[in-house]
This record gives sequence, structure tokens and C-alpha cells, in this order.
Amino acid sequence: MASLGELERSVMELLWSNDAALTANELRDRLAERGEGPARAVATTTVLTVLSRLERKGFVSRARDVRPHRYRALLSREEHTAELMHEVLDRASDRDAALARFVGSVSDGEAAILRRLLDEHTHR
Repeated sequence: MASLGELERSVMELLWSNDAALTANELRDRLAERGEGPARAVATTTVLTVLSRLERKGFVSRARDVRPHRYRALLSREEHTAELMHEVLDRASDRDAALARFVGSVSDGEAAILRRLLDEHTHR
């Protein structure tokens, strides 16, 4: 899975935080409301270009049966994060060492959550 650029991340954040699919104009307006993107307003064509790239990368789907097209995230923010974690682990030359380093860096609370989740996973 490819990493996201700044404007792509902003668009994805908006899609993840909305239950309904959004149009490019709605996304442009919400970016402007949040003060995200360059200092000047982001053009609708720029948002459409970003959405096209995100669609090619498999991050968003486009409803083509309505005009204007509506876009939604294909994965939840949590699913995306989990895929990124797997991608990083897959690239590690020593997966065990990478996992050990990660586990060694978590807080006590995060360690407790990991223990609980691993226990639930093994009891399925």
C-alpha cells in the first residue's frame, strides 16, 4: 500500500470522518473550512486529481451512477493503519526483531491491550 501525501491525507481524513460519500466540491469546501491545503483555496480540479490518484491506489471508491460523482473510503482508518503496519513488517529484514522493538516501545496500557487482543485471538 502506498503512502499518502499531505493533501491525500487531508482528503482521506475527511472521508473517514463522514458516514456519507462526498463530492469533490464538498471535500474542497470542507478542506477550506478546516484551513487545510495550501494557503490559497484548493481548486475542485485539484481535489478531483487527488481523488483519482486515491481511487487508482485503492483507497476510495467512486459512485459513477450519480452526478456529481460521490467518493467514499474503501477501508476504515483502522483497517488502513493495520495494512500499513503489515506492509512495514513485510519489508523488515528481521520481522521478529522489528516486532520485539515495537513491543518494547509500547506503554504499559498499550501492552495490556495487546495482551488482551492476543488472548482473544488465540481463543477463537
